[in-house]
Amino acid sequence: MAVRGPPGIRFLQWLGLTPCWDRQKVYQLWTLFLTFLCYTSYHLSRKPISIVKNELHKNCNTTQNNTNTANCSSWKPFDGSDYESLFGDLDTAFLFAYAGGMFFSGHIAERSNLRYFLVLGMLSSGLMTALFGLGYYWNIHTVAFFVIVQAVAGVVQATGWPAVVTCVGSWFGKGRRGFIMGLWNSHTSVGNILGSLIAAAFVSEAWGLSFVVPGIIIASVGILAFFFLITEPKEVGIVMEDKGRKDSYTVQADGPTQHIPLCERCFNEESETETTEVADSEPLLGEEIKPLSGGPSNPKAISFLGALKIPGVIEFSMCLFFAKLVSYTFLYWLPKYIKDEEDYSPTVSGDMSTLFDVGGIVGGFLAGTISDFTGGRATCCVVMLVLGAPMLYVTQVVFQTKPSTSTAIGMLAALGFLVNGPYALITTAVSADLGTHKSLKGNAKALSTVTAIIDGTGSIGAAVGPLLAGIILNKAGSEQRAAQWDNVFYMLMASDVLACLFLLRVFVKEIKGWCTGRCFEQETSNVT
Repeated sequence: MAVRGPPGIRFLQWLGLTPCWDRQKVYQLWTLFLTFLCYTSYHLSRKPISIVKNELHKNCNTTQNNTNTANCSSWKPFDGSDYESLFGDLDTAFLFAYAGGMFFSGHIAERSNLRYFLVLGMLSSGLMTALFGLGYYWNIHTVAFFVIVQAVAGVVQATGWPAVVTCVGSWFGKGRRGFIMGLWNSHTSVGNILGSLIAAAFVSEAWGLSFVVPGIIIASVGILAFFFLITEPKEVGIVMEDKGRKDSYTVQADGPTQHIPLCERCFNEESETETTEVADSEPLLGEEIKPLSGGPSNPKAISFLGALKIPGVIEFSMCLFFAKLVSYTFLYWLPKYIKDEEDYSPTVSGDMSTLFDVGGIVGGFLAGTISDFTGGRATCCVVMLVLGAPMLYVTQVVFQTKPSTSTAIGMLAALGFLVNGPYALITTAVSADLGTHKSLKGNAKALSTVTAIIDGTGSIGAAVGPLLAGIILNKAGSEQRAAQWDNVFYMLMASDVLACLFLLRVFVKEIKGWCTGRCFEQETSNVT
């Protein structure tokens, strides 16, 4: 067999270490694992800033810090009364650069070697993350240095998502995409958790290591991806063929071509009517639009406007704008909120904030699994968003009463479940569904652009949320902090409601589709 794939895979083939059983499944699992590792490292390297904020500016009015005032010195220039505004500048520099970079990264990814593109982004992200931490060792106290590093980091971090989603989307069909990508998308929360724990381990002693260590980790994973990431099946001689909801592949070998079906369901007795019914119930498919030129044999990169014409792209993009606004406000400000409300140390606040991500792992997985079973991506999002708004209010009220540790753990996990569930579903299964819309006629090159549009729009919301939180909190003195945190939560509740409203059209369409299908089944049974 011809030697194919990235350098590491080619070396293993040269040694004769090729999969001894189903090659396609082995490579699927390996790609799923390695892309999971890649994006875990991306989020791992983003998280330290939220943990280190409590060390860059120490609240010397707390009981714990009063016991040792000699160690209660903040890092210039974050030692002034405008420190929250400066923290907002850091978050804004990163997130707006990330959002802007996301819209361009999808187009670049489609037109370049995906593995090179991803690896370059990971190495650059590692460099920028470590560079922020080196400011501690170089004794840098200039705001411009940290803002510029954050802005450049935002641009290079935008390389990750379109690349890994395209890799996974090229290996998996729609049949169990919600389940697979819901489980796979836990990399976001796993990365946040590991990033929090790593940063918290060093923050009190040498906060520079809270950035340097994650920078080394993402660069190391990038090197691993360079040698072993298989971005698409044809790199290892496998050609995926999409036939409705069934996945199949062809192995290209030196001998006769072998066609192997993969679907586990039995379709031997499937009638033409049943096939049409399944196609009609395919989630996220709206009215027909004009197919793109080019096809699987000669795919052409989709234009920005062409991607926007795909039914559902605009609605889910706007929904993600507000859903990600809520999620990223917690990503950047939750440790600070916990410290202000509970008077915990920076290390304990960082550890407590990981519970939000633990709930997010479960929420993303269940949202994907349930949406696979029901076919209602929008419905799952709407239900979780509807429950999320009152949960935000309950969390706000409970934390004002200084709850017990067990109560705080339960509240944070439940909040993460409801907030991150829709966010995870839209950025994974929904993006992949829309990026492989039937009007594209198998044009896999569209997936990167669609993913970039949806997540890019969401990333603008991710930039706006922490910025608004910083502005709101900056208006308050220490005695008014509780009232300003209330205003932050009101902003998050309003955003949650708006996210739900943008999905109403798609939600109603899914409900009507279920009702129509159920009426058809009842009429058929009555005739029989």
